[in-house]
This record gives sequence, structure tokens and C-alpha cells, in this order.
Amino acid sequence: MSVQCETTAKQALGAEMGVFERYLTLWVALCIIAGIALGHFFPIPFQTIGQLEIAKVNIPVAILIWLMIIPMLLKIDFAALHHVREHWKGIGVTLFVNWGVKPFSMALLAWLFIRHIFADFLPADQLDYYIAGLIILAAAPCTAMVFVWSHLSDGEPHFTLTQVALNDTIMIFAFAPIVGLLLGLSAIIVPWDTLFLSVVLYIVIPVAFAQLWRRIVLARGGEAALEKLLKRLHPVSLSALLLTLVLLFGFQGEQILAQPLIILMLAIPILIQVYFNSGLAYWLNRQLGVAHCVAAPSALIGASNFFELAVAAAISLFGFSSGAALATVVGVLVEVPVMLSVVKIVNATRGWYEQKATSNH
Repeated sequence: MSVQCETTAKQALGAEMGVFERYLTLWVALCIIAGIALGHFFPIPFQTIGQLEIAKVNIPVAILIWLMIIPMLLKIDFAALHHVREHWKGIGVTLFVNWGVKPFSMALLAWLFIRHIFADFLPADQLDYYIAGLIILAAAPCTAMVFVWSHLSDGEPHFTLTQVALNDTIMIFAFAPIVGLLLGLSAIIVPWDTLFLSVVLYIVIPVAFAQLWRRIVLARGGEAALEKLLKRLHPVSLSALLLTLVLLFGFQGEQILAQPLIILMLAIPILIQVYFNSGLAYWLNRQLGVAHCVAAPSALIGASNFFELAVAAAISLFGFSSGAALATVVGVLVEVPVMLSVVKIVNATRGWYEQKATSNH
């Protein structure tokens, strides 16, 4: 393994949860309150921001999304792709869950809960959009927070680094077709031109820009310079996320005030799919005799979402005030507590897991 990849892997292992990440649910709740209040008392500025579009792309939000995503993509070392064979079983399981199970299981859960169980309690004109938002959320595997979850579960850093790089590569090509397929199966009109534009704007361009910037920084100052840059950009990324949420809830406020249980009803299928997919990945790894230090991050990567991309895609496809945008934001709201609970589960069951792994050898 190259020195650069080795160093990056050690950094991934040392990733810690900062104050913001630890209390993400609290910050999102505060953004909900602030956004609803501002949208109610100052509707004109929000309407003005909503109209700043070029080719259906809201320019202020596009800028905020890039500020969110690019610092995260700077962490990705695509050189790690050379090491796929070292943990091929764990990587195979995660790819299967991320791309073969998670989007489809979420589409099924969304159809079950939104179209049937909760249909009478939700605004009828938003049902399709809620389903679309949940599908978009599940189709984007997590990129940045995975390093934190892996660290908290004593995950193998080289596996985590390789898996994230591979998922990001696949996402460039698979995100649009999977989203388009599942929206079509759900009888939701797919704006294909906007969907592909979203992929270019929020995946292809940020990935290319981040990798070019990463190479320049590494060439000039090595890993120390990259780490310094990431620390400097961290508050920028977080501020952009919070501001985006305030804007979203500025548009969603009246709808939420009218039916405050909407967020809870959207959270239920998200929670079920997280536990289902993480459990499936964990169980499959155990059946294959994969080491716990690989199975734990595999389960976590298999369940978590790249919610920043999901929010951006939902806004681009369906607009600020759509149920799709709201559904993806509920994913942000529940991300940290639910993933921390999965971390606790995989850590607490390590003894049980390793009994099976040992017997397989």
C-alpha cells in the first residue's frame, strides 16, 4: 500500500465525532424552528431566493451544496481502489446492500407506509413527493460520516477508505438510473434532464474539483497541508448545511405547522430501512466469515446515507417546498442518533459475531 493511502487510512481510523456531528439532531431541530419562524414572518425574502433559478437549478442552493459536499469529497482517496481485493468479501456485501437492496427496500417501505398506512394522515398532493424523497435518500450511500462510524466501531480503516472510494465511483454512474427506475415504478414522473443535471452538478463536478484540489494540495504540502485545509473547511461545510436547512424549512413551515406529525411519519420508514440494511450486511458478513473489524463498518456503510446529495437532488427535481425535499431533510434529522445506535449494536454483539467467524475458520 502506498504511503499516501496508508496515511489517509490512519486519518480515517482517527476520525472523531465533533461537537456539531454529535448534536446534529439538535442543530437540525433548531433549524426547523428558525426556518419556520423566518418563513412565516418574512415570506418575501424566501420567495425571492426560491426564484433565483437557471435551468431549474436554484443558484443559492447550488452554491451551498457545493460548500457542503466538496470538503467531504476532499477526504476520499481514489488510490485506495487498488486495494479492493484485500477485503473483497466485505466490499461485495456492502455493494450488494448499498446498490442491490437499500434503494429497493426503501421504495417498498415508502409505498407501504406513505401510500397506505399513513396515507389518510398526510396531504394527498404530496404523497408521491414524499415517496420520491425517500427513494432519493436511499440511493445515495454515505461518504463522510462513515469515517466517524468506522472509528467508533473499531473498523478496519483501509476497508472503509476503499469502500467509500468505490461507492463514490459507482454513484457517478448508478445514482441517476436507480432513482429514475424507482421513481418510474412508483408512477412518479421522472424529469430525466433535471436528474442528469443534478448528477453532473452535485456528483461529477464536485468529485472532479475535489480530486484536482486534493492532488494540488498534496503535491505542495503533503498530508499535513490536506489535514489543515480540511479543518479550515469544516466550519464552512457545516454552516452551509445549516443554512440550507433553514431555507428548506422557511418554505416548508406552513405545511409542518398544519400537520406536525409529518416528520414522525416520514422518519418511520427511514428508521426501519436503516436497521434492516445494517442488520442484513452484518449477518451476511458473519455468514461469510468476515472479520468483525470489516463487518462493522460494512454494516454502517450499508445503512447510512449521503443526505447532502439527497437534499440537493430533491430540491433540483421537485423544488424547495416539495414533500421530496422535506423527506430528505428528515433523513438528516435522524442520521446521527440512529447510526450511533447501530454502532452500539455492532460493538455489543462482537462476541456473538466472532463465535461464528471463528467456527468458519
